[in-house]
Amino acid sequence: MKEAGATVITSYINIRSMGPISELHMDYALDLYFRQRWQDPRLRYDMFNISNNMSAGLILSMRMLDNIWKPDTYFINGKGSYMHTLTTPNKLIRLHPNGEILYSMRLTVKASCPMQLRYFPMDEQICPLIFGSYGYPSSDILYRWKQVTTGIERSPVVISTNVTLSQFNLTTSPEVRRHFRITRRGNFSVLSVYFHLVRHTGFFIIQVYLPCSLLVVLSWVSFWINREATADRVSLGITAVLTLTTLCHDSRQDLPRVGYATALDYYIVTCYSFLIGS
Repeated sequence: MKEAGATVITSYINIRSMGPISELHMDYALDLYFRQRWQDPRLRYDMFNISNNMSAGLILSMRMLDNIWKPDTYFINGKGSYMHTLTTPNKLIRLHPNGEILYSMRLTVKASCPMQLRYFPMDEQICPLIFGSYGYPSSDILYRWKQVTTGIERSPVVISTNVTLSQFNLTTSPEVRRHFRITRRGNFSVLSVYFHLVRHTGFFIIQVYLPCSLLVVLSWVSFWINREATADRVSLGITAVLTLTTLCHDSRQDLPRVGYATALDYYIVTCYSFLIGS
């Protein structure tokens, strides 16, 4: 399809799995089917001269990819991606009689996800996936989302019902946008999808919050120890402080060295204050 002289690339995504999500590297991984449609009038053909059952289009060999034009789509915030090749390259190219081409491939994409961890581990994150043309400006290529019907919902980004995340919940349907990216080389058409994630707190309650609370309660035992037993009271306090220090160190191993305190840091500092006070 053409739109004001530009080729329109219609895209839609089917996500098969998601994760892991890394706070340390601030990225996440997706396993998805990435599909693009566009129209090339030079490839039109008369289906009645081929077969009466080819209304769905011709499935072309992968060798044809080198002989036809295709968009140079890339993931702008991608950090490392690859296409699945077992047992054969996971690609599909279908040509319709009107010259419309469907190009589908299975990819694993690792994309950056800038995170704000001030409320960690009770935080919410928004992870984007942004893609567009590498070399063609908006005067040559325009990207747009295709509406796909899935039950009662309509969305160009479909997430499999089997997708589960160990530390997060997907709160809403992915938010899709279409916009332009202005660079020195010109204006580029860009599509983006945003995943809204809410963190599970159960792991941190069991591994951090509960042990720290029990340490504070344990430190109160020194109030019932005979005040003449100085060695026992001091050893109890030192043991509690060292144990809390170990818990604090372990809880931050998977976090980046950010320049601000998180909600978990404030809680641990409060526990330190109670331990030192006791």
